[in-house]
Amino acid sequence: MEFYHSVLEILQQHYLLIIAFFFIAIIYSSVGFGGGTSYSALLSLTGIPFIQFRAISLLCNIAVVSNGTLLYHKNKLYNWKKVLPIVLFSVPFAFIGGLLRIEKRYFYIILGVSLLVAAIMTITSKYIKKNEEAIETNFSFLKNALFGSSIGFLSGMVGVGGGVFLAPLLHLTKWDSPKKIAATSSFFILVNSIAGLVGQFQNEDFQINFSLVVVLIFSVFFGGQIGSRMSLKVNQKIIKTITAFLIGFVGLRILYLNLI
Repeated sequence: MEFYHSVLEILQQHYLLIIAFFFIAIIYSSVGFGGGTSYSALLSLTGIPFIQFRAISLLCNIAVVSNGTLLYHKNKLYNWKKVLPIVLFSVPFAFIGGLLRIEKRYFYIILGVSLLVAAIMTITSKYIKKNEEAIETNFSFLKNALFGSSIGFLSGMVGVGGGVFLAPLLHLTKWDSPKKIAATSSFFILVNSIAGLVGQFQNEDFQINFSLVVVLIFSVFFGGQIGSRMSLKVNQKIIKTITAFLIGFVGLRILYLNLI
């Protein structure tokens, strides 16, 4: 009964946040992302304790990309020979990043800069699959491992799944087709969100509002269901451009609030 009343209170106090999370999940999941960057940005405006931001964002990521990952798998969009080195090397580094204790101001500066870089990379990547020759065919285990470890560490540190950083990099290097990159990003986010969350659980000062998390997870889960299905039908160039401007705006706002 107490939990029921707590949920009702959350719905009354944070209904705009819940609606925003729902639409963010639709937009981000349509390109294989979880939305952790925008979740963190919105949470920073609510008065919810900073220590909870990363964990809430990662839990919402998991809820969003879990179903998308299964859909991509059913549509045979994974080249596991290329995907596994990225993911396997990212996990321990995401865990280490999640263990780090970062001062609030520095956390936002790192997050803001990271988002701006990701937005610029997304906008400037001109890769569009025109034929199979346009895709890089030389498999490089070392390069994929480097991608995974570096982005995994950054993701765990700032509390995001990392797809927003990984996808632009894969597009720029012509790693594979847009849909396979979206699928890889989705799986990458799922695994690294879990690893980063486990790392954060180890912190002595870890805390979380269980009622709020449950409500937000339901919201993003249903949004992710819609977006994941859209990703198989919608023009990826349009969604990618919208996403780039969205994360760029969030990055600029975060830097403005913490540097000015």
